[in-house]
Amino acid sequence: MEYQTTELWNEEVWKKASEIYHTAFEKGAKTEKIIRNMFKKEIAHLHVCYKGSKAVSMAITGTIKGLNSLLIDYLAVDSNFQDEGYGRAMVEYIKTKSLGFDSIIIEVESEETIENLSRIHFWEKCGFILSPYIHQYIWVPEPYQAMYLPLKEIELKTDGRELFRFITQYHKESFRS
Repeated sequence: MEYQTTELWNEEVWKKASEIYHTAFEKGAKTEKIIRNMFKKEIAHLHVCYKGSKAVSMAITGTIKGLNSLLIDYLAVDSNFQDEGYGRAMVEYIKTKSLGFDSIIIEVESEETIENLSRIHFWEKCGFILSPYIHQYIWVPEPYQAMYLPLKEIELKTDGRELFRFITQYHKESFRS
């Protein structure tokens, strides 16, 4: 496996990752225009894992201002390569790119469906802790919960409400033109 991370918009890298992104996130995906804007604002990174020349997984991460945390905004594995460890390997790779951060944060859909519970279980196997607070955005119907992975032996703001205050701030910045 080979990994590539870019902090600047890279059309070639995005082209390889976007097929995985659009397939995985038909609902709830940010448009390419918004993602380009995130790179222009320097609030996003694109990570891609390759098997040979084929992109098999991707992630978009961003820095949570005021919390010294990295947010995994999106992470997906090509459907032809799922259940082969590429998702977990991507999380491990992102951890290596998180030096200097106190934690990694994600948000997961909290409605108790088989698919959502499976995703939560995946993140727990990667070491993430589920916060009990359930957040309801005004612009999407699904409820969410925050999960966090402490990276340092420090006191982390783990209250879900507090985490969502920072996550929401990041999303607002993402959509602001």
